This record gives sequence, structure tokens and C-alpha cells, in this order.
Amino acid sequence: MSVTSTDQPTPDRGSLREAAAGQDRPELRKSIEEIVEAGFLGVTLRVHDERGEWAGSAGLRELGGTERPPVDGHFRIGSNTKTFTAALALRLVAEGAFGLDDPVADHLPEFGPDRRITVRMLLRHTSGVFNFTGEVGEDGTVVPGIGLPYGEGGEAWLDDRFRTYRPEELVELALSKPARFEPGTGWSYSNTNYVLLRLLIEKATGRPFAAEMRRLVLEPLGLSGTVVPETSPEIPEPYAHAYYRYEEAGEQRTVDISRQNPSWVSTGGDMISTTRDLHTFISALTGGRLLPAPLLAEMCAPHPTGIPNMDYGLGVFVVTTDDGGTIISHNGGISGYAALMYSTPDGGRTLTASLTYVDDAAMTLAGTFQQVTKQLVEKVFGGGQAAPAS
Repeated sequence: MSVTSTDQPTPDRGSLREAAAGQDRPELRKSIEEIVEAGFLGVTLRVHDERGEWAGSAGLRELGGTERPPVDGHFRIGSNTKTFTAALALRLVAEGAFGLDDPVADHLPEFGPDRRITVRMLLRHTSGVFNFTGEVGEDGTVVPGIGLPYGEGGEAWLDDRFRTYRPEELVELALSKPARFEPGTGWSYSNTNYVLLRLLIEKATGRPFAAEMRRLVLEPLGLSGTVVPETSPEIPEPYAHAYYRYEEAGEQRTVDISRQNPSWVSTGGDMISTTRDLHTFISALTGGRLLPAPLLAEMCAPHPTGIPNMDYGLGVFVVTTDDGGTIISHNGGISGYAALMYSTPDGGRTLTASLTYVDDAAMTLAGTFQQVTKQLVEKVFGGGQAAPAS
């Protein structure tokens, strides 16, 4: 669907009113209203804490409509997928399928990765491998990867958004580029690490990645709203819509991009879920109901990233709050969708959310996203910094 638009409409106050489950929480209702007023199309928030559960939504489900986003709707979770993949990998470590310090080359010799790269380095983003979606050097030099909805390649991505990418071709592209640093000597967020994990998991188990995710993570936790879409462009109903805005012949046009083939971010950003399932997952994970205690401790052990107050474990950010506390987190963003997932280390307090918006090549709302997320985290956890949506 394509519609002509110069800006997204401002919802009336009726569409901003809370559609909520649980007790009245005016401070949370106000937060989601402020997110919509800041420029986002819609937001769904779920909070579990000592007062119980609260879930609500604000804004619009789709442009031109009047309905709010469904409180229990589906959305693309972007890089929150990495935490699911890491949990699966660690479950397989517990089963003895491979070890954290195994050289990746022992399992995937056909790709010729540096023999110093270990499974732990993939999970922690310390392998140094090129990010197949592109890299920006310290001097600002851009080394392009596959098409992304940002920068000069934005419209090319739009035209190509139903293309299928094989995991093998993503890895081959990445390993054909120079490494960012020697394995284990730095930290650099790279989607390639998680595609390599997918291929390693499939090689070690002899089963498809999606089947192993269902066996060891989704089914044990009853995550019936969570999907590994593979190459399917579909998103289960109900869902809020996401959009992409571009200029053509001097006119602003906006396209619904809710449907897209997410294989371009395979295993690191392609999954679909709900705020309810994200809460169940992160609460079970941090609460020790998914992994043995030693592996959970490995997962949440902070490794420096160079980002203030934000370290990285194995598939999770370890955030230090303004008051010295700790939050386990991962956020995600994928073309018009943003997903939030935060938990205290014991799983007792969680925040999960979905934001939908009109995306564009200039990433117009990126700064606003960081600001509104930081404010939301401060309100729920009493101080903190938002992990980036990557």
C-alpha cells in the first residue's frame, strides 16, 4: 500500500487514552501519550513490578485509521532476536552440543573463519568480523554491506524488501571484508556474529534453527505469540503497522512496510513477538528458569563496549542505572518497528514495549527514540539509560 503524506496525523485525545489491563497507572499512561506526542505513530507498553501488571497502548494502529495499537498485538522485535538466539545457544551448551570456547572454525570450516574466533566471541560481539549490514569506521568512512533502509540506499532497500537472503551469503559477504580488529581485542556490534551462530547451531544439531528455537525456548516457555519467520513476509494478526517515507518527484510518499522478508537480518533481527511474550521470556531468562546458574552468570557478566554505563554480556546489554543499579536489556529496531525489553537481574521487574513509526532514510526519529526510551526506563526502574536499538 502506498499513500501520499507530508507528515503523520496527530491522533485525537480519544486515541491517546489508555487501553489497559491491570490497575490504573496514570504515570505510565502519561508516558505512552508523551511518546506519541513526540512523533511516534503508536506505542504498546507492558510493565510488571511489585504492584502487578500494567499493559496499555496509545496512538494509532495504522495511518488513516482511528483504532489504537492492539495491546497484545504482534510486532517485529529487531535485535531482541539476539537475546533469543543467545539463550538458545546457551541451552545447547548446557546439552553439550558445543562449548563456549570452541573455535568456530571447528564447526564451520567451509567458511574459513579466523581460528581464534570462539563461540563466546560471537555471542559477545568481540570476534571483530565485518558487519554484513555495513560498517562505519572511526574516521567516519562507510564500508557498505547489503541494502539498508537508511542513507543513500534507503529507496533501494524499499524496492528490494521482499528479496530472500540465504544465511550463507550474508556470512560469505562479511568474511570477504577485512576484520575490524584481531579476535578478542575489541568490541563491535555485528549482525554477522549471530548469523554465524545460526549456522553453527544447525551444523552441531543437524536440525533447522527455527525447530531448535521452538524446542528449547519457545515451547518450554509457552511463547505462542513468538515466531521465527525465516523468509516469510507475513506478520500474524493482530498487529500495528509500520511505514517508510521517501521523496519522489518532489512529493513525500509513505509506504506500509509491515510486510517484508526479514531474511536480510537473519537470526540477529528477524523474529516477531508480543509484549506479553517478551515479558515471559526475559523474566524467565533472568529469573533462572531457562539456563543453569553458571551459564546465566556467564550471559550477564559485563564486558566493556566503550558505551557509557552500558556493557555487553552474551546476547544482552548490562546497563548501569544512574543510581548504581543494574538492568539486563536488549532493544531492537527494524524499519518502522522498535522493541524494548528490560529486566532487573532477578526478573522481578520488567518493561517490554513496541513502538511503531514512519521511518525514513535520514533516521529522523533516532534521537527522539533514545530520549523517550531513557525517560520511560527512568520512570519504571528509577533511573537508567536506554540500550540502543540495533
